[in-house]
Amino acid sequence: MCGIVGLYLKNSEFENRFGELFEPMLVAMTDRGEDSAGVAVYHDAVADGFTKFTVYHPDTGFNWEAVCDRMRSDLNATVRDAANDTHVVIETDGDAAASRDLIEGFDPQIQIMSVGSAIEIYKEMDTPQAVADRFELAKMSATHGVGHTRMATESAVTTDGSHPFSTGPDLCLVHNGSLSNHNRLRRDLTQHHDMTIRTKCDTEVAAAYVSHRLAEGRSLREALDDCLGALDGFYTFVAGTRDGFAVLRDPIACKPAVLAETDDYVAFASEYRAFVDLPGIENARVWEPEPAVVYSWGGEA
Repeated sequence: MCGIVGLYLKNSEFENRFGELFEPMLVAMTDRGEDSAGVAVYHDAVADGFTKFTVYHPDTGFNWEAVCDRMRSDLNATVRDAANDTHVVIETDGDAAASRDLIEGFDPQIQIMSVGSAIEIYKEMDTPQAVADRFELAKMSATHGVGHTRMATESAVTTDGSHPFSTGPDLCLVHNGSLSNHNRLRRDLTQHHDMTIRTKCDTEVAAAYVSHRLAEGRSLREALDDCLGALDGFYTFVAGTRDGFAVLRDPIACKPAVLAETDDYVAFASEYRAFVDLPGIENARVWEPEPAVVYSWGGEA
């Protein structure tokens, strides 16, 4: 049992209030999972030619400037960084693949949480409120975001095993449920499609499948629709891209889910109580997403 929340802002006037609106939604899902929590937020897109890396190290005092200096010297790159607790956002105009190799090779405890132009992922082993406080979620501005509270049932409680997962540029995916064919799909994606899957969590396999389909030219809506034929089990997915936001429930739809939409936003949650503090929720269209139907919003959806 896990909790999922998502918020896609249709009205740009709400972007500076994103964290203020989103944090209560995440914290409302504490009863559905308090082993760990995480968020993917989309904001502050980098300029053309730059790549944004969100990177984790368990030591809050880790010397990130040494990593950036190495990137400047070895890659002859412009590098900017901003630390946030155990995570840091590194922006660089260096080659993306070479930058990734250098960052990951600098220290064995470093983990890259996300790569793209607008996405940032923050996740930790703690209660949703504690995670929100550590990363100052309430102060974040964003166009949209996805959050997850985890009750670990199929793998250990670790930071890298927490949600959201990102397996491609600006993609994030969270999952409530369990996949039955993830081991076979993992082998296919890693051996035949050159995908990298770092954890034992079935959600990362699902994210890798969606990334694979996006790389083949599918839209986010189409990639999630492809999941219906490729994935066995029960699941509710919420996915984000730089400009898109989408929801999918499996054909059985045994996991709870609810959507709310106004002229200003689209909100998703595992339970309605996550919506109660949203402005105008009393006038929103509220419904339970149908089984095996992809709901999507945004330019990439």
